[in-house]
Amino acid sequence: MAELRANRVGEQMKKELGEILTRKIKDPRVGFVTVTDVEVTGDLQQAKVFISVLGNDKQKKDTLLGLAKAKGFIRSEIGKRIRLRKTPELMFEFDEAYEYGNRIESILKDLNK
Repeated sequence: MAELRANRVGEQMKKELGEILTRKIKDPRVGFVTVTDVEVTGDLQQAKVFISVLGNDKQKKDTLLGLAKAKGFIRSEIGKRIRLRKTPELMFEFDEAYEYGNRIESILKDLNK
């Protein structure tokens, strides 16, 4: 039951985070960010936000720094939009799945040649 609720909260947070990051964050370091997934713990105390960023390594690092700086603001915005007793602590991480998939695809193309 707790896991089902955590999944629902995660999906709602994913939707709200996408909107907050595109419309509310004014930090120039935060580039084109896509929220790919949100994993919320069963007790709803922590949320791991997986993001993908368009750009090179420096832009990715700058985006992560900008998000870390805006973490308090983002958390308060989530608290306003989602009715929870306590808003989860946010942790931002890069989603490596796309890069991993692209690497496998390029290896397979090389093998076919």
